[in-house]
Amino acid sequence: MERTLVLVRHGQSEWNLKNLFTGWKDPDLTEKGVSEAIAAGNKLNEMGMKFDVAFTSELTRAQRTCQMILDGVGQSDLTTIRDLALNERDYGDLAGLNKDDARKKWGEEQVHIWRRSYDIPPPGGESLKDTAARTLPYFITDILPRVMAGQNVLVAAHGNSLRSLVMVLDRLSREEILNVNIATGVPTVYKLNVDTTIASKEIIDL
Repeated sequence: MERTLVLVRHGQSEWNLKNLFTGWKDPDLTEKGVSEAIAAGNKLNEMGMKFDVAFTSELTRAQRTCQMILDGVGQSDLTTIRDLALNERDYGDLAGLNKDDARKKWGEEQVHIWRRSYDIPPPGGESLKDTAARTLPYFITDILPRVMAGQNVLVAAHGNSLRSLVMVLDRLSREEILNVNIATGVPTVYKLNVDTTIASKEIIDL
């Protein structure tokens, strides 16, 4: 029995393009982001991938990416479950700010700490540890059981919500996860063993 989990970060958003901290703000995809999502769906279709269920966040950029992938594999009407547990990390007071402007205001080192440390949140926002505190329980109770039951599961979400899942799936340390970046629109296909360890992992080249 195959146990397949596909993780995809949303395609490029309007605020990605503008170099803004996004978090729980809800900008749409750019034309490039749409192209990335379509390409991901087409590639998964070429691989013969079909899904039993899809999960996404409550943010537009992830929902649209999810739908375009499902369109690409010929499953436009597949059951899709939306939950804020999969939302991007909340950047708090940084949300909506240009990243370069933030560096000028607080300094390069401080902004780097907020962005890349595991457990130091920006003012009013979430650290990666905080993000994991809401994504992992949801993953364990709602997503993983379907994978382990032999379903093919798609999760279209965000850079940091997915990084928190990758940290657990790949058994990465707090230091190792800081160097992990997830590209927009690029699917990662996991095959899991019966004990939830990884049988194989493939980052799909678009």
